[in-house]
Amino acid sequence: MAGNNTPEPASSFKQTRCSQLDLTGTSTDQTDGSRLDRTPASTESFGSNAPADKIDVESAINVQPFTPILTTTDWNAEWMALQQVRRKADDPSYWDSRSHTFPTSTEPSAYARRFIELADIQPRETVFDMGCGTGALAVPLGLAGHKVVAADFSRGMLDRMSEALEQADVHTVFPMQLSWEEDWAAKGVRPGMVDVCTASRSIATANLRDSLLRLTDIARRRVCITLTTGSSPRTDERIMAELGLKDALCPDFLYAINILAAEGILPQVDFICSERNDTYDTPDQAADSLRRMIDGAAGAIVGEKQRQAAYARLHAWLNDNLVPNERAGSPDGHGGVQKALRLRNPRVITWAFIAWDK
Repeated sequence: MAGNNTPEPASSFKQTRCSQLDLTGTSTDQTDGSRLDRTPASTESFGSNAPADKIDVESAINVQPFTPILTTTDWNAEWMALQQVRRKADDPSYWDSRSHTFPTSTEPSAYARRFIELADIQPRETVFDMGCGTGALAVPLGLAGHKVVAADFSRGMLDRMSEALEQADVHTVFPMQLSWEEDWAAKGVRPGMVDVCTASRSIATANLRDSLLRLTDIARRRVCITLTTGSSPRTDERIMAELGLKDALCPDFLYAINILAAEGILPQVDFICSERNDTYDTPDQAADSLRRMIDGAAGAIVGEKQRQAAYARLHAWLNDNLVPNERAGSPDGHGGVQKALRLRNPRVITWAFIAWDK
């Protein structure tokens, strides 16, 4: 994955900005008495020779201007710095090896059904699905009659999707091996190529602005993505908070919203919740798994002292939350079987669905 030197292309798209309020004076239908910069009302009659200090003119002149950090922060630069310390560059071979653990089915999951519903893709519209994985969106969209270019940098994922497409006798989905950082134009991905672009749970890029603008450029009508409301789909926000690591949770989706706003794009935002039931053979295996989660989410964000305190709380937390799994031995949905122990409450992952029209 490219680092901070990834070029940021100029977007061919710039959405019309909404008209802005005049924060320094009145609107056309306001009286002078409703001005935002109005000083406190004077008890002196209008036109009297009251001294300046009576109406506080001098202090008003000397007020220092306030500059909101929200409007001056380079959110993409902060995102890039965060990615450098938080996660390693994605490796296609890693996802190739994991592809067999991802389910393939012609029946969409509850998450995929909700994503497609919110995406509002119209009949006969074409779709570019970036980071398609094993076809969670591409397969049901193909079954619905859409032409879909389904791109992923993992050949293993694409091969699994192709098996599902063949099984479903779908011939309108076209796999493409492609990474976020490659020269898309060299691969035939052109501006305005499709009606709708999607990127479902797949934006883990070093340069978020670049990724968002690439999708915007090649869509004729609409772009739909999902990002986590926490730091990672592998992170259980509830557990992290209960172990005293709430500070390590970083809402990724807010970076996308702020970057889009800086480009003049005002997106629609919704949320999709999905459950995950983690199971374990032994309490030690559960503890090891949760320690890895703590290290992955908090290692670069909080100090060693705070992390060690979370490890110390972990044993007591597992005593209260690890219970026998009544479905041990049944399929786990990832090519294996459920194990002897589970967490008392399933892990809930909340995804931010972010979409914008052109």
